[in-house]
Amino acid sequence: MRQPNNRELIKKYGVKIMAVCFWLLLWQLLSVYVKEAIFMASPVEVLFTLLPMLREPDFWQTICFSFIRIVAGFVLAIVTGTILAVLAYRSFIFKELIQPIIIIMKSIPVASFIILALIWIKAVNLSTLVSFLMVLPIIFTTVGEGLKSTDQKLLQMATVFHVGRIKRLRAIYIPAVLPHYISAITIGLGFCWKAGIAAEVIGIPTGSIGERLYEAKIFFMTKELFAWTVVIVLISILFEKLVMRLIKAFWQ
Repeated sequence: MRQPNNRELIKKYGVKIMAVCFWLLLWQLLSVYVKEAIFMASPVEVLFTLLPMLREPDFWQTICFSFIRIVAGFVLAIVTGTILAVLAYRSFIFKELIQPIIIIMKSIPVASFIILALIWIKAVNLSTLVSFLMVLPIIFTTVGEGLKSTDQKLLQMATVFHVGRIKRLRAIYIPAVLPHYISAITIGLGFCWKAGIAAEVIGIPTGSIGERLYEAKIFFMTKELFAWTVVIVLISILFEKLVMRLIKAFWQ
Protein backbone atom coordinates (compact mmCIF):
# COMPACT_ATOMS: atom_id res chain seq x y z
CA MET A 1 0.00 0.00 0.00
CA ARG A 2 1.38 3.40 -1.00
CA GLN A 3 2.16 5.70 1.89
CA PRO A 4 0.75 9.26 1.57
CA ASN A 5 3.35 11.97 1.05
CA ASN A 6 3.70 15.12 3.15
CA ARG A 7 1.61 17.25 0.81
CA GLU A 8 -1.27 14.77 0.92
CA LEU A 9 -1.08 14.57 4.72
CA ILE A 10 -1.09 18.36 5.04
CA LYS A 11 -4.07 18.59 2.70
CA LYS A 12 -5.96 15.85 4.52
CA TYR A 13 -5.42 17.07 8.07
CA GLY A 14 -5.39 20.76 7.10
CA VAL A 15 -8.97 20.52 5.85
CA LYS A 16 -10.03 18.74 9.05
CA ILE A 17 -8.38 21.39 11.23
CA MET A 18 -10.02 24.16 9.21
CA ALA A 19 -13.43 22.49 9.62
CA VAL A 20 -12.96 22.25 13.41
CA CYS A 21 -11.82 25.88 13.57
CA PHE A 22 -14.87 26.94 11.55
CA TRP A 23 -17.30 25.35 14.01
CA LEU A 24 -15.38 26.67 17.03
CA LEU A 25 -15.55 30.16 15.54
CA LEU A 26 -19.28 29.78 14.93
CA TRP A 27 -19.70 28.61 18.53
CA GLN A 28 -17.74 31.63 19.77
CA LEU A 29 -19.83 34.04 17.67
CA LEU A 30 -23.04 32.47 18.93
CA SER A 31 -21.92 32.84 22.56
CA VAL A 32 -21.03 36.50 21.91
CA TYR A 33 -24.47 37.05 20.37
CA VAL A 34 -26.28 35.39 23.31
CA LYS A 35 -24.05 37.30 25.81
CA GLU A 36 -25.11 35.16 28.77
CA ALA A 37 -22.73 32.30 29.73
CA ILE A 38 -25.54 30.60 31.63
CA PHE A 39 -27.27 29.96 28.28
CA MET A 40 -24.27 29.58 25.95
CA ALA A 41 -20.73 29.28 27.30
CA SER A 42 -17.98 30.17 24.84
CA PRO A 43 -15.23 27.73 23.77
CA VAL A 44 -12.68 29.74 25.74
CA GLU A 45 -14.80 29.63 28.91
CA VAL A 46 -15.31 25.89 28.48
CA LEU A 47 -11.57 25.37 28.01
CA PHE A 48 -10.71 27.32 31.17
CA THR A 49 -13.37 25.32 33.03
CA LEU A 50 -12.02 22.02 31.74
CA LEU A 51 -8.32 22.63 32.46
CA PRO A 52 -8.67 22.75 36.30
CA MET A 53 -10.89 19.65 36.12
CA LEU A 54 -8.03 17.71 34.50
CA ARG A 55 -5.97 18.11 37.69
CA GLU A 56 -8.67 16.61 39.92
CA PRO A 57 -8.42 12.86 40.75
CA ASP A 58 -12.23 12.67 40.87
CA PHE A 59 -12.36 13.73 37.22
CA TRP A 60 -10.38 10.70 36.04
CA GLN A 61 -12.19 8.37 38.42
CA THR A 62 -15.49 9.54 36.96
CA ILE A 63 -14.26 8.92 33.42
CA CYS A 64 -13.01 5.44 34.35
CA PHE A 65 -16.32 4.61 36.05
CA SER A 66 -18.39 5.38 32.96
CA PHE A 67 -15.81 4.19 30.42
CA ILE A 68 -15.47 0.71 31.90
CA ARG A 69 -19.22 0.13 32.11
CA ILE A 70 -20.12 1.50 28.68
CA VAL A 71 -17.26 -0.34 26.97
CA ALA A 72 -18.24 -3.54 28.79
CA GLY A 73 -21.74 -3.27 27.33
CA PHE A 74 -20.30 -2.54 23.89
CA VAL A 75 -17.91 -5.52 23.91
CA LEU A 76 -20.61 -7.83 25.25
CA ALA A 77 -22.95 -6.67 22.45
CA ILE A 78 -20.29 -7.37 19.80
CA VAL A 79 -19.63 -10.89 21.07
CA THR A 80 -23.29 -11.78 21.62
CA GLY A 81 -24.47 -10.13 18.38
CA THR A 82 -21.85 -11.98 16.34
CA ILE A 83 -22.71 -15.35 17.89
CA LEU A 84 -26.45 -14.80 17.37
CA ALA A 85 -25.88 -13.69 13.75
CA VAL A 86 -23.86 -16.84 13.01
CA LEU A 87 -26.51 -19.06 14.61
CA ALA A 88 -29.26 -17.29 12.66
CA TYR A 89 -27.26 -17.75 9.44
CA ARG A 90 -26.86 -21.46 10.14
CA SER A 91 -30.42 -22.12 11.35
CA PHE A 92 -33.62 -20.72 9.79
CA ILE A 93 -35.64 -21.75 12.86
CA PHE A 94 -33.29 -19.89 15.20
CA LYS A 95 -33.44 -16.83 12.94
CA GLU A 96 -37.24 -16.75 13.07
CA LEU A 97 -37.12 -17.29 16.84
CA ILE A 98 -34.68 -14.43 17.56
CA GLN A 99 -36.02 -11.95 14.97
CA PRO A 100 -38.96 -10.62 17.10
CA ILE A 101 -36.59 -9.79 19.99
CA ILE A 102 -34.26 -7.90 17.64
CA ILE A 103 -37.19 -5.96 16.19
CA ILE A 104 -38.37 -5.04 19.70
CA MET A 105 -34.85 -3.85 20.62
CA LYS A 106 -34.76 -1.66 17.49
CA SER A 107 -38.21 -0.19 18.08
CA ILE A 108 -38.31 0.63 21.80
CA PRO A 109 -37.02 4.16 22.60
CA VAL A 110 -33.84 4.46 24.67
CA ALA A 111 -35.71 6.23 27.49
CA SER A 112 -38.16 3.33 27.77
CA PHE A 113 -35.29 0.84 27.97
CA ILE A 114 -33.66 2.89 30.72
CA ILE A 115 -36.81 3.25 32.82
CA LEU A 116 -37.67 -0.44 32.48
CA ALA A 117 -34.11 -1.46 33.29
CA LEU A 118 -34.18 0.58 36.50
CA ILE A 119 -36.94 -1.73 37.74
CA TRP A 120 -34.72 -4.79 37.41
CA ILE A 121 -31.13 -3.71 38.07
CA LYS A 122 -29.13 -1.23 40.12
CA ALA A 123 -28.30 2.15 38.60
CA VAL A 124 -24.56 1.36 38.78
CA ASN A 125 -24.98 -1.31 36.07
CA LEU A 126 -27.54 0.57 34.01
CA SER A 127 -25.17 2.02 31.39
CA THR A 128 -23.72 -1.44 30.67
CA LEU A 129 -27.14 -2.98 30.04
CA VAL A 130 -28.44 -0.08 27.95
CA SER A 131 -25.28 0.09 25.82
CA PHE A 132 -25.55 -3.66 25.28
CA LEU A 133 -29.21 -3.50 24.25
CA MET A 134 -28.65 -0.58 21.86
CA VAL A 135 -25.63 -2.07 20.06
CA LEU A 136 -26.74 -5.72 19.90
CA PRO A 137 -29.36 -5.28 17.11
CA ILE A 138 -26.88 -3.29 15.01
CA ILE A 139 -24.21 -6.00 15.23
CA PHE A 140 -26.70 -8.83 14.70
CA THR A 141 -28.32 -7.26 11.62
CA THR A 142 -25.13 -6.02 9.96
CA VAL A 143 -23.11 -9.20 10.52
CA GLY A 144 -26.08 -11.21 9.27
CA GLU A 145 -26.14 -9.16 6.06
CA GLY A 146 -22.41 -9.74 5.65
CA LEU A 147 -22.82 -13.50 6.01
CA LYS A 148 -25.65 -13.54 3.46
CA SER A 149 -23.45 -11.64 0.99
CA THR A 150 -20.80 -14.38 1.07
CA ASP A 151 -20.00 -15.64 -2.43
CA GLN A 152 -21.83 -18.97 -2.76
CA LYS A 153 -19.63 -20.08 -5.67
CA LEU A 154 -16.54 -19.76 -3.47
CA LEU A 155 -18.26 -21.82 -0.78
CA GLN A 156 -19.15 -24.51 -3.33
CA MET A 157 -15.57 -24.56 -4.58
CA ALA A 158 -14.31 -24.87 -1.00
CA THR A 159 -16.62 -27.85 -0.49
CA VAL A 160 -15.44 -29.53 -3.69
CA PHE A 161 -11.77 -29.13 -2.72
CA HIS A 162 -12.45 -30.12 0.91
CA VAL A 163 -11.20 -26.83 2.35
CA GLY A 164 -11.16 -26.93 6.16
CA ARG A 165 -13.46 -24.79 8.30
CA ILE A 166 -10.67 -22.56 9.61
CA LYS A 167 -9.30 -21.84 6.14
CA ARG A 168 -12.83 -21.31 4.83
CA LEU A 169 -13.48 -18.87 7.64
CA ARG A 170 -10.31 -16.85 7.01
CA ALA A 171 -10.39 -16.92 3.20
CA ILE A 172 -14.12 -16.58 2.46
CA TYR A 173 -16.29 -15.56 5.39
CA ILE A 174 -14.10 -12.94 7.06
CA PRO A 175 -13.37 -10.94 3.85
CA ALA A 176 -17.12 -10.90 3.12
CA VAL A 177 -18.20 -9.93 6.63
CA LEU A 178 -15.38 -7.54 7.62
CA PRO A 179 -16.64 -4.41 5.76
CA HIS A 180 -20.10 -4.92 7.29
CA TYR A 181 -18.50 -5.56 10.68
CA ILE A 182 -16.48 -2.35 10.59
CA SER A 183 -19.60 -0.40 9.60
CA ALA A 184 -21.59 -1.96 12.45
CA ILE A 185 -18.88 -1.18 15.00
CA THR A 186 -18.59 2.43 13.81
CA ILE A 187 -22.34 2.96 14.14
CA GLY A 188 -22.52 1.01 17.40
CA LEU A 189 -19.77 3.08 19.04
CA GLY A 190 -21.79 6.26 18.65
CA PHE A 191 -24.96 4.60 19.90
CA CYS A 192 -23.33 3.00 22.93
CA TRP A 193 -21.90 6.28 24.23
CA LYS A 194 -25.10 8.27 23.67
CA ALA A 195 -27.29 5.57 25.20
CA GLY A 196 -24.88 4.83 28.05
CA ILE A 197 -24.54 8.45 29.13
CA ALA A 198 -28.31 8.97 28.79
CA ALA A 199 -28.82 5.99 31.09
CA GLU A 200 -26.47 7.52 33.65
CA VAL A 201 -28.25 10.89 33.50
CA ILE A 202 -31.58 9.20 34.26
CA GLY A 203 -30.30 6.59 36.73
CA ILE A 204 -27.72 8.96 38.33
CA PRO A 205 -25.26 6.31 39.59
CA THR A 206 -22.77 7.81 42.03
CA GLY A 207 -19.40 8.64 40.49
CA SER A 208 -20.55 8.61 36.86
CA ILE A 209 -20.32 11.17 34.06
CA GLY A 210 -24.11 11.15 33.96
CA GLU A 211 -24.22 12.27 37.59
CA ARG A 212 -21.87 15.18 36.78
CA LEU A 213 -24.07 16.20 33.84
CA TYR A 214 -27.20 16.02 35.99
CA GLU A 215 -25.62 18.14 38.74
CA ALA A 216 -24.45 20.72 36.18
CA LYS A 217 -27.96 20.96 34.79
CA ILE A 218 -29.66 21.21 38.20
CA PHE A 219 -27.34 23.97 39.43
CA PHE A 220 -27.20 25.82 36.09
CA MET A 221 -23.44 25.18 35.77
CA THR A 222 -23.47 25.66 32.00
CA LYS A 223 -19.69 25.83 31.62
CA GLU A 224 -19.29 22.49 33.42
CA LEU A 225 -22.12 21.03 31.34
CA PHE A 226 -20.36 22.03 28.12
CA ALA A 227 -17.01 20.83 29.48
CA TRP A 228 -18.33 17.35 30.30
CA THR A 229 -20.03 17.20 26.89
CA VAL A 230 -16.69 17.96 25.22
CA VAL A 231 -15.08 15.20 27.32
CA ILE A 232 -17.73 12.68 26.21
CA VAL A 233 -17.21 13.58 22.55
CA LEU A 234 -13.42 13.29 22.85
CA ILE A 235 -13.59 9.93 24.64
CA SER A 236 -15.99 8.59 22.02
CA ILE A 237 -13.76 9.72 19.12
CA LEU A 238 -10.56 8.41 20.70
CA PHE A 239 -12.14 5.07 21.54
CA GLU A 240 -13.47 4.72 17.99
CA LYS A 241 -9.99 5.46 16.55
CA LEU A 242 -8.45 2.88 18.89
CA VAL A 243 -10.98 0.19 17.98
CA MET A 244 -10.56 0.82 14.24
CA ARG A 245 -6.78 0.63 14.53
CA LEU A 246 -6.99 -2.64 16.45
CA ILE A 247 -9.33 -4.17 13.86
CA LYS A 248 -7.15 -3.13 10.94
CA ALA A 249 -3.97 -4.30 12.68
CA PHE A 250 -5.51 -7.65 13.55
CA TRP A 251 -6.86 -8.45 10.07
CA GLN A 252 -4.10 -6.82 8.03
